[in-house]
Amino acid sequence: MWVLLALLAALFQVLRNAVMKRLGHSLDEYINVWGRFTFLLPFALAMAVARGFPAIKPGFVPICLLFGLCQTLSTLALSKALKLSQISLVTALWKVSLLILLVMGYLTLRETPTLMGVAGVLLSAAGVYLLNVGQARISPWAPLAVLVTDRGLRYTLLAALFYAPSVLTIKQAILLSDPYTGTLGSYVAASLWVTPLVLVTSRRHFVQVPRYWKGFLGLGLFAALTTVSQGVAYTLTLSSYVEAVKQVEILFAMGIGVVAFGEGQRVREIAPGAVVMLAGMVLLAFAG
Repeated sequence: MWVLLALLAALFQVLRNAVMKRLGHSLDEYINVWGRFTFLLPFALAMAVARGFPAIKPGFVPICLLFGLCQTLSTLALSKALKLSQISLVTALWKVSLLILLVMGYLTLRETPTLMGVAGVLLSAAGVYLLNVGQARISPWAPLAVLVTDRGLRYTLLAALFYAPSVLTIKQAILLSDPYTGTLGSYVAASLWVTPLVLVTSRRHFVQVPRYWKGFLGLGLFAALTTVSQGVAYTLTLSSYVEAVKQVEILFAMGIGVVAFGEGQRVREIAPGAVVMLAGMVLLAFAG
């Protein structure tokens, strides 16, 4: 069940990113991040009301605030990295967040993976890494070799370091409430963190938000479906397992490229990485 939920989360994430990309042609990345956090809230609220609010356990508000801070810093660092470096290098190196999550999950929530689970996470991360360097026709060592000189990749590592605690804190918020209320509370906090920043950096874009209201509503819907789907999966297995399976979003995105745009050559370029990633997912399905 958790594998299906993780796959659904990956699909919704692809759709969310497609809307963000379309909005990004007209607006900047800061207002996009704000829109993703803020327009998720009506849908999360509707789901929470429909489900019924649970008893909230102590510590819910502080953990939501911590999630909001980590998620905001991770998202903004990744946006900065994508501006400064090649997307293939950034995407490949960013997958170190899976390994950080594996370690942090054990240290904080005592998520103890099996040997098969560890192998599955490592294979999934390696598959995504090979997929991206293969697609970009660069050396497998390129993302590591430029770490000492490339400022964008240092932002990538910063994004990875904050992404892992954002996953663990939203899981904790969900365990202290439920997937719907946990999503709502966490993204209320994230919106509160990012709004002052956006008011400083992107005030001129706020007047354009009504013009793109349909896009922002779509962004919010897909973001809410992504977060709730993965949130329910978090309650069924280790967070690192869910995040590893979610890497299939890259294959979903490239599959859309093949079907819609005839990018068949990319399938041959990414085949080795895709096979390794799918092998990791099979291991995780058995481990979880």
